[in-house]
Amino acid sequence: MAKILQGLRIVEGSAFVAGPLAGMTLAEMGADVIRFDRIRGGLDNFRWPVTKDNRSLFWAGLNKAKRSLAVDMTTPQGQEIVTRIICKPGPDCGIFVTNLRVRGWMDYENLKKHRDDLIMVSVTGDRRGGPAVDYTVNPAVGFPMATGPEGSSEPVGHVLPAWDIATGHMAALSLLAAERHRRISGEGQIIEIALKDVALATLGHLGILGEVMINGVDRPKVGNALYGAYAQDFETADGRRVMIVGLTNRQWDGLKAVTGLGDQFKALADRLQVDLSLEGERWLARHAITEIFKPWFNARRLDDFAKAFDKQGVTWSIFRSFAQVVAEDPDCSTDHPMFSMMDNPGIGEYLVPGTPINFGASERRPPVRAPYLGENTDELLSEVGYSVAEISRLHDLKVVAGPRK
Repeated sequence: MAKILQGLRIVEGSAFVAGPLAGMTLAEMGADVIRFDRIRGGLDNFRWPVTKDNRSLFWAGLNKAKRSLAVDMTTPQGQEIVTRIICKPGPDCGIFVTNLRVRGWMDYENLKKHRDDLIMVSVTGDRRGGPAVDYTVNPAVGFPMATGPEGSSEPVGHVLPAWDIATGHMAALSLLAAERHRRISGEGQIIEIALKDVALATLGHLGILGEVMINGVDRPKVGNALYGAYAQDFETADGRRVMIVGLTNRQWDGLKAVTGLGDQFKALADRLQVDLSLEGERWLARHAITEIFKPWFNARRLDDFAKAFDKQGVTWSIFRSFAQVVAEDPDCSTDHPMFSMMDNPGIGEYLVPGTPINFGASERRPPVRAPYLGENTDELLSEVGYSVAEISRLHDLKVVAGPRK
């Protein structure tokens, strides 16, 4: 089983995407990840999509393989419980990841009083600690102004929380780096990572800042084309839509070989005086290239070329809705060892992924369902020294919630 992080104990106080994703990523690799929430549930307890019974599929998806503590943190007893769980003694404990606005008793300086080598990862909206979510960060850094049909002026957002996802994975990576540092030096630390900083750094990594500041170019909208190379979508005779990519020469040559349009592209290159073996030249000639490809695809059904594209190694894909992915794609099924059919209590049986990482030294670990709210409260309290009588008293006072043992 892929339990490469077995023994590592991480406490998570989180909501929505970045924090829960960081914890889930580590839990799926075998870490013991403990999520604590308010007794009535966290901010994302009923986040859509939900079932007809208002059970959050979002929550079930992002909290797989964790343990759950339900606690009233407005009380001194609840604050003590969370502090004891975060700062539990042991070389593999004392690690806390959060994207909540922590202050007072739960901030780094106060928790550090209970454990000097505490590692804390704090995910924020911006570098000043201000609030932000993916759907405010993305327009703030310019991507919607470069997204949409060519020639249009309206900004186009997206449904993928890309910066949350990237930040969640970076939070998990930074946590492991800090844990390695602590093993070597004995020193804990606070790690701060902001969604907007991840987005701004990406502008630099992808050359966009240089493009603006050196070339004086503000990236235009190009529809479904691939900026700086060739890629385009086409409709087929049976009403499907496909995306083809000619980024590299191998990809470009494969497209020409299957479509048999090589002579037309040679004539196009001679006419426009461009070298289509260069990706930048293919970008400049993209509209003329598309006019050659378009009738070829419009005259053919998907089944007429799909096998030939795959045999030739063409880089292409079919545009699908989410429902079509579930119905059509064999990679999104139990044929893929990443997936299992899982019965989630109160939700039902559906396809659930484990980690997409395949460790060569161990077998894939099948997915483990998310806990229900407060499912592990009693065992967690017991692990940090509360007696049976004390646990019962905490339940009676409604400081904690969950099934009583």
